[in-house]
Amino acid sequence: MLRLTWVQPEDLIGHELRQAAQDGREPKHVAARWRAAGGPQAPAAAGASPTPASRYLRRLAKDLLDELADLPSALADDEPTDLERIKAACPEWPDPLGPRATTPQHLEAAWLGRAAGCLLGKPVEKLPLDAIRRLARAAGNWPLTGYFTARGVPEELLRQYPWNRRSATTSLAENIDGMPEDDDLDYPLLNLVLLQRHGRAFTTTDVARTWLDELPAGRTFTAERIAYRNLLDGLEPPHTARHRNPFREWIGALIRADVHGWTNPGDPAAAAEQAHRDATLTHTANGVYAAMFAAACIAAAATGAHDVHTCLRTGLTVVPPRSRLARAVREAVRLAYEHEDFDTVVDALHARHADTYHWVHAVPNTALIAAALTHGNGDFADSVCRAVSGGWDTDSGGATAGGIAGLLAGHPGALPDHWTAPLKNRLSTSVGDLNGIGFDTLAHLTHRESLRP
Repeated sequence: MLRLTWVQPEDLIGHELRQAAQDGREPKHVAARWRAAGGPQAPAAAGASPTPASRYLRRLAKDLLDELADLPSALADDEPTDLERIKAACPEWPDPLGPRATTPQHLEAAWLGRAAGCLLGKPVEKLPLDAIRRLARAAGNWPLTGYFTARGVPEELLRQYPWNRRSATTSLAENIDGMPEDDDLDYPLLNLVLLQRHGRAFTTTDVARTWLDELPAGRTFTAERIAYRNLLDGLEPPHTARHRNPFREWIGALIRADVHGWTNPGDPAAAAEQAHRDATLTHTANGVYAAMFAAACIAAAATGAHDVHTCLRTGLTVVPPRSRLARAVREAVRLAYEHEDFDTVVDALHARHADTYHWVHAVPNTALIAAALTHGNGDFADSVCRAVSGGWDTDSGGATAGGIAGLLAGHPGALPDHWTAPLKNRLSTSVGDLNGIGFDTLAHLTHRESLRP
């Protein structure tokens, strides 16, 4: 039986109850009704429960999802989604930092860094933190210094903590043969196509059209799959982000943000506004802020004139300072400054966030990325290894940290060969006619978009 993931109402309601508790609504009465009817909790790791619900439970789940959406939020004033309200909440909204200047070499390093960081995290996605540490230690690769490998890892440990089933055959060191397809690279490619067709003045509706034209539905997950379904049901942005979408503050918009920063070098505000138009197709509040934060940070890094710490501070200027994401990032950066041992930083972040947020939520993942870049001082290898070693959404965190650190490195030759050589200048994708494209070609295409008025 086909159990389509991330869309079944009975599987969404548990996530929405958790989201409601996080964003200042009071869901306990709705939760009690769901439990009294025998409704299941949200699937812990997968996107669908193993068996379908009855017609009664499914109908009830739909009704309760709509009822939850109507509950008022106590955090609405501190965490707006409307761009003008976000800007009004940000007292240090940034001015342009300098001349719009970047090179194809900068951008090739950024694309390569994003790919390598993603590839590092792919085999251990969904694994708990302790499993990541034990698997790496067993292979003699802790602290991380290279891609994960099964060589030397006891069979008993591999049975206890199997690699991500979609990634082990393409992403362990012994199996890498070019960059395999991943949504963390598909979405930047989609945004490159978006800019080629519509320019930097694109609308959220243009994003939706590009998705429907170029993105296979089966390559979407969580908030993106919900928004895709909502588009096919006739809903229009930004309602596509809100309707029965409990994943609207998860990490999906963040992984789409790099191109917005790359094409607005030196203009973090423009990068953040571009990211906002993209993100609001699928996300609200902290899910949107994560994308804006990354885009502004990358726009600062693209000038070649700022260190990683300045870039991270610039990213925070486009995030409402009283939001959960801003508070989490500030705390993560502080921890990274205070502790020499990064495992101590990670343990503190997990103690703070793991019981509250799903492992794909934007708040803990963005905090971890900021901590990794801070603690690694922007160095490529140190930053991606720290981001992935911290767990949660490992391939996404590694990708964003790697893209920023690669951009700061400034040239593909500045990235260690053992990270980039296995990529073979080849990216697999199901987006458009880009399958097999080289990172050098992507850099030139991205550079062309950065020069467009």
